[in-house]
Amino acid sequence: MAISEADRQRARGRPPGSSSTRPATRPPVRARVPLRQLLRVASVACGIQFGWALQLSLLTPYVQELGIPHKWASIIWLCGPLSGLLVQPLVGHMSDRCTSRFGRRRPFIVSGAVSIIVAVLIIGHSADIGWLFGDRGSYRPRAIVAFVFGFWILDVANNMTQGPCRALLADLTGKDHRRTRVANAYFSLFMAVGNVLGFATGSYSGWFKVLPFTMTAACDVDCANLKSAFFLDIIFIAITTYLSVLAAKEVPLGSCVRSTPFHEEGPEQSGGHAEEAFLWELFGTFRYFSGPIWIILSVTALNWIGWFPFLLFDTDWMGREIYGGQPNEGGNYNAGVRMGALGLMLNSVVLGITSVLMEKLCSKWGAGFFWGVSNILMALCFLSMLILSYVAKHMNYIGHGLPPDGIVIAALVIFSILGVPLAITYSVPYALISTRIESLGLGQGLSTGVLNLAIVIPQVVVSLGSGPWDQLFGGGNSPAFAVAGVAALTSGLIAILAIPRSSSQKPRALP
Repeated sequence: MAISEADRQRARGRPPGSSSTRPATRPPVRARVPLRQLLRVASVACGIQFGWALQLSLLTPYVQELGIPHKWASIIWLCGPLSGLLVQPLVGHMSDRCTSRFGRRRPFIVSGAVSIIVAVLIIGHSADIGWLFGDRGSYRPRAIVAFVFGFWILDVANNMTQGPCRALLADLTGKDHRRTRVANAYFSLFMAVGNVLGFATGSYSGWFKVLPFTMTAACDVDCANLKSAFFLDIIFIAITTYLSVLAAKEVPLGSCVRSTPFHEEGPEQSGGHAEEAFLWELFGTFRYFSGPIWIILSVTALNWIGWFPFLLFDTDWMGREIYGGQPNEGGNYNAGVRMGALGLMLNSVVLGITSVLMEKLCSKWGAGFFWGVSNILMALCFLSMLILSYVAKHMNYIGHGLPPDGIVIAALVIFSILGVPLAITYSVPYALISTRIESLGLGQGLSTGVLNLAIVIPQVVVSLGSGPWDQLFGGGNSPAFAVAGVAALTSGLIAILAIPRSSSQKPRALP
């Protein structure tokens, strides 16, 4: 039966005979962006995470080889949270207002990728730079200065790139909560792929043979492997950035106010809050947050108090407490670091599988409930690491040889299982916050910056406290992992009890 125009108008909430033409100030309904386009846009996460994987698996051991004691190694990582505290909200705010003819997000994504390339070149050549300026011996202060400088640039560049990437996905999905979760799951999937490739690269000890020019008078085998891995990172980030920015069909802000899918965040829609939302004004917007937003931020903060010690010391834990080695003292430590990188690669495989299943799991159980269960699983894994450290310490192999296969397999299993909660951490909080912060009038770029505050502030606390805390209890990584387990358990219980399961259900389709 044919449907009359009057019936159509009644279904849309208008009286029969009224004009179907929308007011000039209201843009037409956006066309859905194809999932394959979202997939290509999210691919840049693969290149970014490739570098992060190398950073997480190799740089904590490497900085100790340059001469920095273990108790101060975490201070080096303080630059990441501090840069994230300022850079990501600033970049998010600027990208929300950007009027470049290339779009709002793409200029920042490209600039961040170029900065990443510069940073990894400095880090990879830090030993050579130190040698050039007079470093000799096991303690290399000039190399440390170059390393820290490059490390700061790298963390600033990572924060400069990731925020606009997620904001771009939120632009493309708009108010469709289900597609927002799918887009963030794609992002998490590509992070998993980047992790797999990055950790596999970090676990291979023969790159100096593939790229022999990386070995120099200042750069031994381990240093040459690190340098070679970063050369591969440059190629990877260039390819994925090209694919992503080419797939994102952004229209400049000045013309998109009236006619493009990104109109929701145009200046006339954003209101006064977005205009005054940076730095101290940003904190002023907190008074507008609803209870669910504060719960999401609280769970995120506790979640990252749990994650950051693991991300800092995972391979160091394997080298020290499972393989019984010390930096610059024999081959056991380096063998443990490589085995830790292998464990992180397995972790990333599980992360990728979980990302593929993410939407179905969240739709069935609710994103908040699934997030909470995954955090409790994370706490159990940290408890297992503490038990394994105790068992390894009281066995006779430390100082005499390599660990038994059973100990190594148990450690690898723990690393692998942690891929499940890590996939949730990389996806669910961003989807939850982006769908709840729209009513504040903040752009999607700044909304990711707001969530980032709940990530970087705990990281500052962990960076300042974990090294001295570990030293207070006799060195090693177990004290930090104990704190991480308590934080993860607490965040899991809050997520299960306080985030409504119905909040993540599939929304009605927009007319």
